[in-house]
Amino acid sequence: SVMNGFERELRERILSVASHATVSARNGWLKGWPELAQTVSRHPEVVASAPFIYGQGLLTRANTVSGVLVRGILPEEEAKVSGILNNLISGESTSLSEGEWKIVLGAQLARSLGVSVGDRVTLIAPQGKISPAGLLPRMRRFEVSGIFEMDMYEYDSGIALIHLADAARLLDTDGGVTGLRLSLEEIYRAPLVSQQLRQQLGSSFRLSDWTREHANFFTALKIERRVMFVILLLIIAVAAFNIVSTLVMVVTDKRADVAILRTLGLRPSQVMAVFIVQGVVIGFGGTVVGGVLGVLTALNIETLVPWVENLFGIEFFPASVYVISDFPAQLKWPDVYLISGVSFLICLAATIYPAWRASRTQPAEALRYE
Repeated sequence: SVMNGFERELRERILSVASHATVSARNGWLKGWPELAQTVSRHPEVVASAPFIYGQGLLTRANTVSGVLVRGILPEEEAKVSGILNNLISGESTSLSEGEWKIVLGAQLARSLGVSVGDRVTLIAPQGKISPAGLLPRMRRFEVSGIFEMDMYEYDSGIALIHLADAARLLDTDGGVTGLRLSLEEIYRAPLVSQQLRQQLGSSFRLSDWTREHANFFTALKIERRVMFVILLLIIAVAAFNIVSTLVMVVTDKRADVAILRTLGLRPSQVMAVFIVQGVVIGFGGTVVGGVLGVLTALNIETLVPWVENLFGIEFFPASVYVISDFPAQLKWPDVYLISGVSFLICLAATIYPAWRASRTQPAEALRYE
């Protein structure tokens, strides 16, 4: 449940900045994007679209220089496909206006440059312009009008937002944009929607979605979940050895009783069944109790962890070090059923050897010294 919670939290934070899907030109800038936006918006699963311009640059202030990914946006449209403007810690989301040359920075980027709202920075773009003195880089002074914080270091330290028209002039896009960012009704259908739009728009456009752009990250999360499941099974297997040892001790202690039952006509298969039933009862009881406690813990872990931290004066995930400082949990009943079922089967398997050993008891030998 904790792994599910971490995956959900990271996915939501990534998708609050990244788009569900993007449409871009295969070569160069995307021209005629307003018409393309209307075409894409006709798809029943596309909620909204927003143009964007991506470019790399350098932000400088005094003697401090920082590389940055510049994103040109239309604030009104961007708010429909991204939550980045909803996470401003200072400034206003409406501060980005055409021709005013204002910029919104990530919190970590602003701290590294030592700027706040109202300060000025210089943005240097790699696209040069030809002058009598040769090829000169494009640069422009911007006023910091806002600072956002997404609690994701990659975004807080490397993204700067400016108005789409200002980005077009600075990067000399000749009226084009990098592409369109799309917001979809159902994020898990993004690959299918992208495929449908690819067939509709033709081969001159490139479509991508969040599952492809962040494939390595989410694949790593899936691998971690599988490894955690294997580790959990190993822990359960170790616990199952307690059932084995308990039943072996019971068999050893009850050899005389088993021998008497054998002399009264109890068959070896019936003796084996007695001890299997005993092991099943132990395993079933442990599985039920463990499952109930696990579900209750998963449902209340976001309350229990802060209580433990306050009780012992510790912090499991310091906010200054980790992206997620709390313990998010998402309980999925199929996981509960799977883990409980596998646990019970392991407990059942653990009863076979002690039960078989009990069924092999020879009455004459067991009662010789009684």
